[in-house]
Amino acid sequence: KKEKRSMSLFNPHLILHLLLLTVVTGEILRPRFYSETCPEAESIVRREMKKAMFKEARSVASVMRLQFHDCFVNGCDASVLLDDTPNMLGEKLSLSNINSLRSFEVVDYIKEALEKACPATVSCADIVIMASRDAVALTGGPDWEVKLGRKDSLTASQKDSDDIMPSPRANATFLIDLFKRFDLSVRDMVALSGSHSIGQGRCFSIMFRLYNQSGSGKPDPVIEPVYKKKLNKLCPLGGDENVTGDLDATPYVFDNQYFKDLVSGRGFLNSDQTLYTSRETREYVKRFSEDQGEFFRAFAEGMVKLGDLQSGRPGEVRSNCRVVNRRHNDVLPVS
Repeated sequence: KKEKRSMSLFNPHLILHLLLLTVVTGEILRPRFYSETCPEAESIVRREMKKAMFKEARSVASVMRLQFHDCFVNGCDASVLLDDTPNMLGEKLSLSNINSLRSFEVVDYIKEALEKACPATVSCADIVIMASRDAVALTGGPDWEVKLGRKDSLTASQKDSDDIMPSPRANATFLIDLFKRFDLSVRDMVALSGSHSIGQGRCFSIMFRLYNQSGSGKPDPVIEPVYKKKLNKLCPLGGDENVTGDLDATPYVFDNQYFKDLVSGRGFLNSDQTLYTSRETREYVKRFSEDQGEFFRAFAEGMVKLGDLQSGRPGEVRSNCRVVNRRHNDVLPVS
């Protein structure tokens, strides 16, 4: 029932929320933050990510998505990982996350390994940042040095996630404005959209494109005909909308195929394809489709900027990524 809630592109609370949300300097982030307190931290995270990838190739793409869905909502604070409690509706059931975000158990395994090596030292927020970087590197994409030292949020808000996260219907103009509010440029936005180089999306996210684009009762005319037939077969009217399709033609390899697909009219999501149909973003799509090295550099730079987002709210190093530590009685863990 919850996923049937309105997916309106222009949430009436969005502008107010963005005006009220100020991402400020919080913890001092720096490379090799755990070099003395937990020197093997990054090695442990990568080892566990390799295990996850061998167990289920799709899982690393799912983990990478956590950084986007966490950092955009009140900064990179691991709030997206928190389970609901009797007095807190968290972010997992928000419009953009319900039946969509997954592989939380991979973060749990990483946290467990880190707690054995360095108890109460490495934050869940930093795990998300490291694991996202490793997801890209392990699938053939760029590797980069991450800045660490974040604290974990003491709370989460479904409403905040609903108000800020864009829907699959979003167009380039909307995305440019959204990213700009976080000091992320048009180049950053297009490059970071390249995270869809790996992973899959649900039919639920594209049914309107296939059968009722802009309320016309017709499909999106920019979808390449052969690709449209493939999507129609995957996502028929009245079918299971939780069926998933590949976000690009090489869903297990991080490369620039995503941008090549957009140039060819084979973007899976509306928010993907609009990057090529829009004058403001088309040149970046073309450039990244032709030069994988430039895409990799832009993506790594964008991920570092995204990881810098902080709300300045109080935090802690949670001992369990899904619940706030028991010493805080304002948010109680679910039994």
